[in-house]
Amino acid sequence: MAATDWSKLTFSYTKTSTILYCKFKDGVWGEVESHTDDNILLSSFAGVLHYSIECFEGLKAFRGKDGNVRLFRPEENAKRMQNSAKFLGIPAPDTELFISMCRQIVKENLDFLPPYGTGASLYLRPTLIGYNPQLGVQSSKEAMFMMLCSPVGAYTGGNLEPCNAAIARNYDRAATFGTGRYKLGGNYAASLYSLNIAHSKGYKAVLYLDPATHTLIDEFNSSNFFAIKGNKYITPLSDTILPSITNKSLETVAADLGMEVERRPVTVEELATFEEAGECGTAVVITPISYIDDKPSLESEEYTRYRFTETECGPKSLRLYKTITGIQYGEIEDKFGWCIFVD
Repeated sequence: MAATDWSKLTFSYTKTSTILYCKFKDGVWGEVESHTDDNILLSSFAGVLHYSIECFEGLKAFRGKDGNVRLFRPEENAKRMQNSAKFLGIPAPDTELFISMCRQIVKENLDFLPPYGTGASLYLRPTLIGYNPQLGVQSSKEAMFMMLCSPVGAYTGGNLEPCNAAIARNYDRAATFGTGRYKLGGNYAASLYSLNIAHSKGYKAVLYLDPATHTLIDEFNSSNFFAIKGNKYITPLSDTILPSITNKSLETVAADLGMEVERRPVTVEELATFEEAGECGTAVVITPISYIDDKPSLESEEYTRYRFTETECGPKSLRLYKTITGIQYGEIEDKFGWCIFVD
């Protein structure tokens, strides 16, 4: 890829040199296979196609200031995938295999790893699917673990570019005691209808409430919610929220910077008391929220608006962002031991 192309990257698919996959059959994982073709051979009766027996992860590889290539906390992604697979009742790769394949996919696609200073990175998409043909509603006995990658820029259009959001009071992304805490493809499919409505109304994101009472903030359609109030970093506590590795990292950084960290139930009405608010996740690290409209329904033209910023990221969010990205790009000391190097 030509150097002049890096600045034009968005969060979208780019064909790279290889993909990897490994199959679980007869109780064991097979050899890791590397293929130049993105297409895979899959039975039309595979469980993933009929019953959404699928989970995935997202993490990034970064070209550092020192020239070294870093992966950010891949062991946490491995653990989360193992939890998702356990919920689905399918075999999952152990942490050693997971990280080994992360390293291998980066090595095989180094030409697609953006240079330091571009703000871009190589996004890794580990994906685990139910593989064997089946008709009955049951957990798949065979699985395929794939490691995919693509160079990416910012998820929402620009790093630290504020976006707006609407609260979805008449739609849920997950059910009480359901799948919200697991990274399953079905959870994202469940958000598409309401997200498309929000987009048609001019909103970039949807903020979902707890499915039981619709009074507490859960998370956005693709990332966790956090807010800043005084010297506090506040993020919702809920069993229907995906445990974000980025959010977990931001909590650690906030505490290290002397902020008070609160992970607790957060009411909608508290939005009026927050000085900063944002989305946080692998794809964005932090996307500041300009304003959130609370509407009786996404289709309604009535709303109560909670505004946080006009055109720029708030000072505390910016400091958190620079600390996380500084660690990822090797600009500051990784005092937490989060990065794994790719030889």
